[in-house]
Amino acid sequence: MRIALFGKTGQVASEVQRRASKGVVVHAIGRDQADFTSPKMVQATASRLDVDIIINAVAYTAVDKAESEVEVANAVNNLAVAALAEAAALRSIPLIHISTDYVFDGSGNTPRSPDAPTGPLGVYGLTKLAGENAIRSANGPFAILRTSWVFSAHGANFVKTMLRLGAEREHLSIVADQIGGPTSAASIADTVLAVAESLTRKSDRGTYHFSGAPDVSWADFAREIFKQANLDVSVDDIATSDYPTPAKRPMNSRLDCESLSLEFGIARPNWCEDLNNVLKELGAI
Repeated sequence: MRIALFGKTGQVASEVQRRASKGVVVHAIGRDQADFTSPKMVQATASRLDVDIIINAVAYTAVDKAESEVEVANAVNNLAVAALAEAAALRSIPLIHISTDYVFDGSGNTPRSPDAPTGPLGVYGLTKLAGENAIRSANGPFAILRTSWVFSAHGANFVKTMLRLGAEREHLSIVADQIGGPTSAASIADTVLAVAESLTRKSDRGTYHFSGAPDVSWADFAREIFKQANLDVSVDDIATSDYPTPAKRPMNSRLDCESLSLEFGIARPNWCEDLNNVLKELGAI
């Protein structure tokens, strides 16, 4: 199987390259070949590809900055995705696209299914949802994989931030009323590669959810990080209202992942085990 992977150094893209099995050729495409702030460049690059499947792991993920960088966020998360989807659909190349729980409004306390009503709270979620809709409108074979709270040994993420702060402080105040499933980039990569194997054999179109289990608060996620890393840090629970940010966060990021399990046989991973692997890679344990 030949894969064109848009993205090189991001959390998921790094793991896809590292975890692809023998016989799977991954051609990672960086900004020099496909700058997602330039949809025409992305479309031109995609139109020249000779591959079995395309994976898009590129996104503008600076949630707070997106509120003031609307045009850039829209170009990367929507317009370039639309251009990529159109190029893929014209040649009937299946496209796997990674999306986010931020397409929902975060109300309630039950897990959201893939067909649940959307309602983004900010620019990041709005542009990611627009990108999803552009893929559906292109009418080619695709799988949209929504995930949440991504962590790994690469790039910037909550785990690495907690390790840094935990080495500097004895007490931290962490939001406890936002609930979701921490998800390792390694598990996302394994899932994307498994779905890719299926999509090369059939022309499916679907939206799926994938997140780590069990669902927890950011505060409890932090406690587990400190526990496994053997850092003596006490965590005080605070409300979202006590930690204002430019962009609103979903309070409920729980995702119903049943359809992915039924169709592809992929179960939710235990994020505590994945966390242990990431901490080992970082040399924190």
